[in-house]
Amino acid sequence: MSQPDTKQRILDAAEQLFARDGFHNTSLRTITREARVNLAAVNYHFGGKEALVEAVFERRLTPLNAARRRHLDAVRDTARGAGRAPTVEEVLRAFIEPTLAFRDSGPGACSFISLVGRALSEPEGVVRTTFMRHMQPLFAYLLEMIRCALPALSAHTAFWRLLFALSATAQTICLSDKPLAWPAGVAPLKESDALLAEILPFLIAGMEAER
Repeated sequence: MSQPDTKQRILDAAEQLFARDGFHNTSLRTITREARVNLAAVNYHFGGKEALVEAVFERRLTPLNAARRRHLDAVRDTARGAGRAPTVEEVLRAFIEPTLAFRDSGPGACSFISLVGRALSEPEGVVRTTFMRHMQPLFAYLLEMIRCALPALSAHTAFWRLLFALSATAQTICLSDKPLAWPAGVAPLKESDALLAEILPFLIAGMEAER
């Protein structure tokens, strides 16, 4: 088995198991059994379970956040070129569209999205801390752009409204294709265009609401 293939198997197994069972409930032996490698391979490539969860987030979030940053930069540059501030819709769309593209990129993305859901909702310090460390620089940039779009909002209000918006988005993406007890006339939002069409007006209204 080649070295890249070994690392890939370990990362895939860890991502799936951390998402399904949680960080503390997943042992390295369970990961190695799922990945069909020996325990020494995990120690050799990653050094331990905390380093492994770091690598899981690094593999997914580094390219995803780079794509989000490119979209946000494009919005900023377009607005500056036109001599205006970016709109809330432009900023939110620039963040959400790459997220939905990632969701649609393959089966591994679903496991990672579930892992992010755990990071946001469960008291597992290692997973949550790792996720927030990767997200903090991009969140700061996103908040800066929201404040440009909504200069009348205080820093306090802009922060909390953006956090509400991102939390709603994350929860919606995590649940959009799950087998829930949908009421009559309600369908899962499996298509990214349909999900974006429903969530963007809701988020914009919340961000722009008068106090």
